[in-house]
Amino acid sequence: MKLHRNLVFAVVDALNLIFNEGEYADKVVGKVLKYGKRWGARDRGFIAETTYDIVRWKRLYSEIAEVKVPFSRPDCFRLFTVWAVLRGITLPDWKQLEPAPTRRIKGRFDELSKIRKYRESVPDWLDELGKKALGEDLWSKELAALNLQAEVVLRANTLKSTKENLRKTLLEENIESDPIKGYPNALKLRERGNVFTTEAFKNGLFEVQDASSQLVAPFLEVSPGQCVIDTCAGAGGKTLHLAALMENKGQLIAMDIYANKLHELKRRAKRDGAYNIETRAIDTTKVIKKLHNRADRVLIDAPCSGLGVLRRNPDTKWKLQPDFLEKINSTQQQILLDYSKLVKPGGKMVYATCSILPQENTIQVKKFLSTEAGKHFTMAKEKKVYTSKSGYDGFYMALLEKKSAT
Repeated sequence: MKLHRNLVFAVVDALNLIFNEGEYADKVVGKVLKYGKRWGARDRGFIAETTYDIVRWKRLYSEIAEVKVPFSRPDCFRLFTVWAVLRGITLPDWKQLEPAPTRRIKGRFDELSKIRKYRESVPDWLDELGKKALGEDLWSKELAALNLQAEVVLRANTLKSTKENLRKTLLEENIESDPIKGYPNALKLRERGNVFTTEAFKNGLFEVQDASSQLVAPFLEVSPGQCVIDTCAGAGGKTLHLAALMENKGQLIAMDIYANKLHELKRRAKRDGAYNIETRAIDTTKVIKKLHNRADRVLIDAPCSGLGVLRRNPDTKWKLQPDFLEKINSTQQQILLDYSKLVKPGGKMVYATCSILPQENTIQVKKFLSTEAGKHFTMAKEKKVYTSKSGYDGFYMALLEKKSAT
């Protein structure tokens, strides 16, 4: 592989913004890719994948390079040097790149790879937390799986197409995909590519959604004609799935504390042909109180640590702090207490997270069931999805049923 100066410099710029300025990797990559309007797909892929790779292995690479945060610009070039050497890439004779001690870099890599916190590149506190929560064996397997690059998975929008027709349509645009066993509407791309420029996407035939995420909406057991509330809708990936399962019949209320995310949902819903969605920004407690005991189904896709989606958000490892979990556990419990009141007697509720930690999942549900509000509910079923076992994102979901009025 021949390295091009402008592409490497773009990667270094991205690393500085992510590691030193605290910006989110996905936003940074999007920003940096705008530098070169003439960059082709291969150039853009190099920048994005190299940036994510170095972010993913930050601890391992910085240990090998003997640099510490905050990284200077020369430090970022040293991280890049480690990345290149470990991939057998010949470094050009640029003044920014110091002569690479190839043997020493590979020797340190072999040495550090024997220690999990370096091999899987996680902070000490997170390694200890995961080990206690999941046990040595499962935690080790999960970390290894979560450090693999996520595949691109699509969900066929059944309001406009079928999985089979979508596959044929994509093939006409030279995009090959395969169905995934056990996931009714999922297609996995054979090669990574920018599907957002396709006519199929512009026409609303699909959404990009990981296979595990596609399990959540069906878990709620919705039917056409029901009143369904998505309480933490965000930009609406699961809301749109619910709309498709409801066949555009009934009332689907999408709520969130961030109005700008709901604006994005409206745009996506129009493209998808999802017409039964009504958005409501939670700007006062009255918004929630008006819906008490109204819903047949309630989805709580709760804010969480995001440890189940490290494959696509590797910078989460470096942004998370030990005190965050305590704060988010408190928030999750309050959300359960508040939004469970929206379920009418005989209705059902799903509590879901993209975390693999029991303290955000089963433990939270059990705690809720022991409260005054929770005594009206019973646990119908729960599902724990681990990346090391499924090959897709880590997720948790619990279906709770509200007792009928007596």
